[in-house]
Amino acid sequence: MNNWLTIAMPKGRIFDEAAGLLRTIGYDFTHVEQSRKLVLEFPEYNIRVMLAKPMDVVTYVEYGAADCGIAGKDVLLEQNRDVYEIVDLNISACYLAVAGLPNQPLSKIAPKIATKYPHIASEYFREQGEQVEIIPLNGSIELAPLIGLTDRIVDIVSTGQTLRDNGLIEYEKIARVTSRFIVNPVSYRLSSPILDNMIEQLSAQIALEKGSDV
Repeated sequence: MNNWLTIAMPKGRIFDEAAGLLRTIGYDFTHVEQSRKLVLEFPEYNIRVMLAKPMDVVTYVEYGAADCGIAGKDVLLEQNRDVYEIVDLNISACYLAVAGLPNQPLSKIAPKIATKYPHIASEYFREQGEQVEIIPLNGSIELAPLIGLTDRIVDIVSTGQTLRDNGLIEYEKIARVTSRFIVNPVSYRLSSPILDNMIEQLSAQIALEKGSDV
């Protein structure tokens, strides 16, 4: 199976949009998430699909367990892994933002920031000239300012409804986030026909969709 391509795809929300885009260019992986298997083979394409947590996809690609994968820009910014970011797929659009309770100024001494993106948050506040204390959390980040644990949070925002439901407001946008097609550097240099074809078709499809939006 040396001539097969292994692609790491994220479980959950991003998968449906990514699978839909891949189906548009001729790769039908739609039944993958109905399976309990974490690795599925598609002999008709010579492709193997790995399902991983969104934060882990980049690791599998960097270390060559997968030739390529689909990962959010938030993960790429946070982890700074050695992968090639080839195509902005323009799916799963959202953004990273700073949020907190309304009318609550930052503490004058080492404001506390809750986030699952400690690197991004540290870099952002450093650029703003703010010395902050980062408190890493993995879920329900909105809870932190509500109970007085932190002054602000840094998190992904899609519609903003979760912030509003919890009485929080957005203070600043940090970065736009979409899903990207990433490739292991060695796999890219070896330039397999399957990988080259997938990159070419994805690039053409994204260009076509952008053109239709104009």
